[in-house]
Amino acid sequence: MAEVIWTEPALQELDDIAEYIALDNVAAASALVKEVFGKIHRLEMFPQSGRIPAELPNSIYREVVVPPCRVFYREEESRVFILYVMREERQLRAYILENS
Repeated sequence: MAEVIWTEPALQELDDIAEYIALDNVAAASALVKEVFGKIHRLEMFPQSGRIPAELPNSIYREVVVPPCRVFYREEESRVFILYVMREERQLRAYILENS
């Protein structure tokens, strides 16, 4: 079983996205956060269940998509580091993951 570790940038980005959604719909923002944490929780048992990002075909990074979010992570031994959360429509830049 893998330990899931959220980085501060990933938590902050998720919080920012939820706050923006909450401006129009508090219930939707809350549901999104619950769904993200639910999908990430499964990485404890299945750390390689996320897909490899199309923009980074030969990388160590994986992602879990929970519309409108993409959650990026990497696995190291028995730990999964949640590195970054971004909205789907934004363009992924590899340096964002490398600096997380």
